[in-house]
Formats: sequence, C-alpha cells, structure tokens
Amino acid sequence: MDKILLFIPMYNCQSQIYRVLEKVSKSSVYDLVTEIIVIDNHSKDDSLQIAQQAINKFQMTKCLLTQNIQNVGLGGSHKSAFKYAELHGFDYLIVLHGDDQGNINDFAQIIVNKLYQKYDAILGSRFSKGSRTVGYSKFRIFGNHVFNTLISIICFKTINDLGSGLNMYKVSSLKYSITFPDNLIFNVFMLMAHVSYGQRIVFLPITWTEEDQVSNVKMFSQTLEMSKYLLKYFVYRKSFLNKEHRINSNSEYEFNIIYRLES
Repeated sequence: MDKILLFIPMYNCQSQIYRVLEKVSKSSVYDLVTEIIVIDNHSKDDSLQIAQQAINKFQMTKCLLTQNIQNVGLGGSHKSAFKYAELHGFDYLIVLHGDDQGNINDFAQIIVNKLYQKYDAILGSRFSKGSRTVGYSKFRIFGNHVFNTLISIICFKTINDLGSGLNMYKVSSLKYSITFPDNLIFNVFMLMAHVSYGQRIVFLPITWTEEDQVSNVKMFSQTLEMSKYLLKYFVYRKSFLNKEHRINSNSEYEFNIIYRLES
C-alpha cells in the first residue's frame, strides 16, 4: 500500500483552518492517507490554537501540528513537507492549502482509483473544463487565463493553472525543487520543472471558493516577478532552473512539533 502524506500549509488562517480540518476529518480521504501534517509558517493570529482545537474536536490522531523554525514563505513550507515526506518514506504527497479555498474531496476518487500512480504530479486546476470558481473576480480569472496562455507557449505544453492550492506529487519526483524561490512563485517553478524534466502531469478540474480568505498575492509586483522568471526560463531552460533562486540559501526547512493527539 502506498504511503500518502497530506500536507496542509497554514499562514494566518484562523478563520478557515477549523473548517479545513473538519472537512478533512469527514472526508473519505482521511482513511486513505497515512498521515496529515499541518505546517504553520509563523502565523501572526491564532491559527495554531484553533488548529489544535479542531484536531481534538474531530479526534484526528493522524494529524501532526508543526511550526517552521523561521518564516520561510509558502515555497519554504512546501520544502519542509517534501523533506519530511522523503525522510519518512512516503510515496506520495498531497498539498491542501489551509485557507479553505480548495476542497480535499475533489481528489478522493483519484486516490480511491489509484489514478495518481500514473503521474508524477496531479495538479488541481481552477480554469479547466468542469472547474468551478466561487467568489473569484472576473478580472483575476481573466489575468490567470492570460498567464496560462503565456506559460503554455513558453513551455510548449498546455498549462491550465499556474498553481492552485490542491496538488498531489510523487515524492521521488521532487528532489529538484530545493533551489526554487521560497515565496509564492514556487509553484510556477514547479510547473517549469515538470515540463523541463519530462515528468508526467495532468490537470484535474476542482472547485475553488473565495469567501473570507485574504489573498497574500500582491498582483502587480507578483506579475512583474513572474514575467521576469518566465522570460529567463524561455531563453535558458534547464540551466535557469538549476541556478540558486532563494534569497536565503542557508535555510534548513526544519520545524518544531507543536501537538499530536494521542491515540
């Protein structure tokens, strides 16, 4: 049986993390994954306390609540989870953001049917045929379609989403990611790497909801940064990906264990 880790990155999610953990606990996915790890990236609110309350309330004995030793960004939290998965012999890793925009049940059937075994990455798409976006502005949808088209041209492959908060990876296919940026651009680098290294990927339609979430994306600066990286990738390809892209190349991606409910 495959060992599957469900990774939930969390940053200032006090209004959403309880709902996320409740949905996970009641989903069929809970019985299908081996372990759940919540990694808090030094939230400034009560995310940790509320996550612990949810773990207790829903008797989530599979769930490990942790906090990065330092704030390493969303990409850095991914690397913390990737490192944990590799060290503990996991075969696959699911990413579900802690802000309750994605729904874990969208991946239930691919796990039941073991569809994930055919791919290096299954990427949740907010913009594929069959996807649903709730509360997502038309302007942001348009902007995403523009960038999806641009990166598709650059990568010579149809790209349906630059990076949603619901993805599944084969752990052995993740070793190239350590030098990627630790910020929100991390998922764009992952996409470029999937293509450059000839990995098998598929986009899966998902439902994406925005209600009380606060976006961490600074649209103008993020667009400029993304455009710069895409242009460099278009020119240099693998040699660009292999460079060091982190501001702090000494990050260890370690975390402290905050809580685990005794079984």
